[in-house]
Amino acid sequence: MQQTVDQKQLAGMVTLLARHGKVVEFKAYGKKDLSTGAPMTKDTIFRIYSMTKPVTGVAMMILYEEGKWQPSDPISKYIPEFAHLKVFKGVGSDGKMILEDPVHPPTMRELMTHTAGFTYGQFGDTPVHKMYLEQHVQDSASLQDMIDKLAKIPLVYQPGTQWVYSMSVDIQGYIVEKLSGKSFPDFMHERIFEPLGMKDTGFYVPAEKMARFAEVYHTGENGELAPGPGTGHSPSDFSKEPSCPSGGGGLVSTARDYARFAQMLLNGGELDGVRILAPAAVKMMTLNHLAPALMTNEFGIGAFRMKLGFGYGYDVGVFTDPIQSDSTVGQGTFTWDGAAGTWFWVDPVNDIVFVGMIQRMLGPASPNVEGVSRATVYQALVSPQM
Repeated sequence: MQQTVDQKQLAGMVTLLARHGKVVEFKAYGKKDLSTGAPMTKDTIFRIYSMTKPVTGVAMMILYEEGKWQPSDPISKYIPEFAHLKVFKGVGSDGKMILEDPVHPPTMRELMTHTAGFTYGQFGDTPVHKMYLEQHVQDSASLQDMIDKLAKIPLVYQPGTQWVYSMSVDIQGYIVEKLSGKSFPDFMHERIFEPLGMKDTGFYVPAEKMARFAEVYHTGENGELAPGPGTGHSPSDFSKEPSCPSGGGGLVSTARDYARFAQMLLNGGELDGVRILAPAAVKMMTLNHLAPALMTNEFGIGAFRMKLGFGYGYDVGVFTDPIQSDSTVGQGTFTWDGAAGTWFWVDPVNDIVFVGMIQRMLGPASPNVEGVSRATVYQALVSPQM
């Protein structure tokens, strides 16, 4: 870990490793801001981007336990605007999109697993992807504005036939509001952050905490670390509460806060006497829900490929067979990462939680600190039964 900082591949980092519910190592490396020289500290606040997704998944599972939705329900039961979605089939000789009806209405299970037919605009070049970008779906003025835009854009494939990383989790944020009667940030705060003592997690950084907020970097023209998110990601102002809070990538957090969230899941939904979910709901969320036909290495995002041994649950990736997926983690380990390089995994077999926090937008030049962290953790685990 230190080498990546010394070699100027990363400005800084915070890692936290816990086993049997106790912190084994918790360390800060390097700087949180290269321009000021401010050191990285254990309480540094990071943009966690897509590591927001598992947190939104827990919010959805809380509402599932309350009987508010079922996996087999059509999404349109909760979002009537989606009742007449069409599916992109191709482009005709006249250059216009060919559309068809969905074979079946996309379901909540498909929404929870990126198999409903939605996408992100920047991850493809079809006319549908261009519509996402032209409509600025990810920069909508509100969650309702986002839904209104998506209701007019075709699905990019027939529901259930592909795994495509998508705005499905942002849509879940809207559903949380609809089913709970609370704003999405309020629900997250009241039902997850406050009960778990996640005091530095939210959709923005209050003024009194801004000095703890890490600078984000991307790869510059000459391979150097350059400040800012770079191209391909919307720069976000985290100094104020967003008008369109993103369930797919809008949270900021600390290593400590996220480790508490992950430990709650490892404990079967409980932490320090506070229960967020029942064990059965955690198991439902963290087991693979993909059909074998989608686990052929054809689909994935970044380093995560849906393949033999690695699938997807509700808003988390799941190792169904670590050996088949060339990994040393325990059976049933679940994981995800974020666009600025943050990562975590929870290993129920070996009773491990690991959280890594960096702020370098992922790209071909990014150091594989996630892979290094797994290798070093499991080579140190010489007595797994203890």
